[in-house]
Amino acid sequence: MHAGLKRVYGFWLLLFFAVVYLLPLNWRALWMPDETRYAEISREMLQRGDWIVPHFLGLRYFEKPDAGYWINNLSQLLFGHSNFAVRFGSVFSTAVSALLVFWLANLLWSNRKKAYSATLIYLSCTLVFSIGTYSVLDPMLTLWMTAAMLCSYYCLRVTAVKHKIISWIALGLACAMGFMTKGFLALALPVIALLPIVWREKRIKTLFGWGPLAIVSALLLSLPWVIAIGQREPDFWHYFFWIEHIQRFAEKNAQHAAPFWYYLPILLIGTLPWLALLPGALKAGWQRRSQRGELFFLLAWAIMPLLFFSIAHGKLPTYILPCFAPIALLMADYLEQIRQSANQRILKINGLINLLFGLFITLALLLTAFLPSLQGLLYAPYEKLPLLLALLSGIGWALAGAVSASAPCRWYWAAACPVVLSLLVGQIIPQRIVYSKQPQSFIALNLPALQHSRYVMTNSVGLASGLAWELKRDDILLYDEKGELEYGLGYPDAKGKFISRDDFSRWLTEARKQGEVVLLLKVDGENDVSASFPQADLVIWANRLRLLIFKPRP
Repeated sequence: MHAGLKRVYGFWLLLFFAVVYLLPLNWRALWMPDETRYAEISREMLQRGDWIVPHFLGLRYFEKPDAGYWINNLSQLLFGHSNFAVRFGSVFSTAVSALLVFWLANLLWSNRKKAYSATLIYLSCTLVFSIGTYSVLDPMLTLWMTAAMLCSYYCLRVTAVKHKIISWIALGLACAMGFMTKGFLALALPVIALLPIVWREKRIKTLFGWGPLAIVSALLLSLPWVIAIGQREPDFWHYFFWIEHIQRFAEKNAQHAAPFWYYLPILLIGTLPWLALLPGALKAGWQRRSQRGELFFLLAWAIMPLLFFSIAHGKLPTYILPCFAPIALLMADYLEQIRQSANQRILKINGLINLLFGLFITLALLLTAFLPSLQGLLYAPYEKLPLLLALLSGIGWALAGAVSASAPCRWYWAAACPVVLSLLVGQIIPQRIVYSKQPQSFIALNLPALQHSRYVMTNSVGLASGLAWELKRDDILLYDEKGELEYGLGYPDAKGKFISRDDFSRWLTEARKQGEVVLLLKVDGENDVSASFPQADLVIWANRLRLLIFKPRP
């Protein structure tokens, strides 16, 4: 590729990344329970100066290892107490994953243009930029999974002993970081993806001969933390292994249980705005797998983890994020085949899909706004600005689709489909969802009352994490609901952090002698539980939120 074209492609790719991934980070409130939880865990780690044992609301929190929190800790150290800092760890991890996609594409095909295409496709996939700008641990896991598979490719291809040693050690280090980010799953995924490749290429001896080197390097990196947390909290590994892994993924009553086909619609929606390329990319990869070993490598990497997550009882959309790097590479290879062929109809179809998708979203919004039977389904009558911005997002998606459909040479315009949506998503969320899932604005409006209260209590763990983050205090009390903190509340030093419904009146009488008490309630439907409490001195409400303020009484 000509040096001038390299700079042009690189410039537009960086501009796309800045607009879609960086600019919107601070423009939307944190989403509960995930974003407020991870924000608060890292804040408490920094406040305590304890980077070994995770705490959440002052309670032991053993659901995840530490490496993902460490990335978030560094982000908060660099960017302070802000929404940008909370989400930057995910964005950084996604950016590094994209660089690894670029690296692997160059390694596979020695084609810089195809590498840029793969990176653009990856960064613009709906599931990738949705999760990649959201504070969860899956982008970090995806980073280490992508690094592990890149190292695996080197492990199976290099011949010099020195290069083999470096590759297998690097594979172990990547797996160790994945393990310390999200547990044993990070050790299983690369093995699951590599098994068909090793079997097909008859590399069993290579695996057993060099694999121990990866295991040793993984142990050397992770063992200090494994021992440290085991010494500090002897019960950590029992909880983390049996409850977080076995029960969550394998048992019939697993958390987030869903049917086998759950990920099919997630995959289809997640690959927008490149949906039309997906079937052809998978088909072409399968048909040419014998002649081109790298395509079989990518297919195994994409399909084997997808099957694993589909078989598991517990499912969430974020789990299949590691599958999108190989899918983007397969689609980039297929795209290059289309561009070199005489028949480029699929690129026009892809543009038309995006045009229709944008028009469908726009029409659906208009119907919910003006059709009497659907009015108020999404937006209340007074929410005209959010509705208008949502319409602009749908229209922007449709226009970008129309441009890409107008000529095959404009295929890259499909990447512009989500640009308007990504910039405006924080402003188009209906108020009912804002107060249900994004309580930051409500907390900010009532910050003076909350800051001067002796006790702050809530009936929602998600609200508790939001309160703790905004107030910078971890002594938020839980009323009537333990949720994911039930295990941490079982420790003797957690006594007094949870108040049951039956004990509340007695506890309130004693607590008001020490100062002001505020109780933030999340009301479900028509069941306004605030009516069953002792009369508050002040009640502030917004949609499903009720803030009860009890003044001090001797």
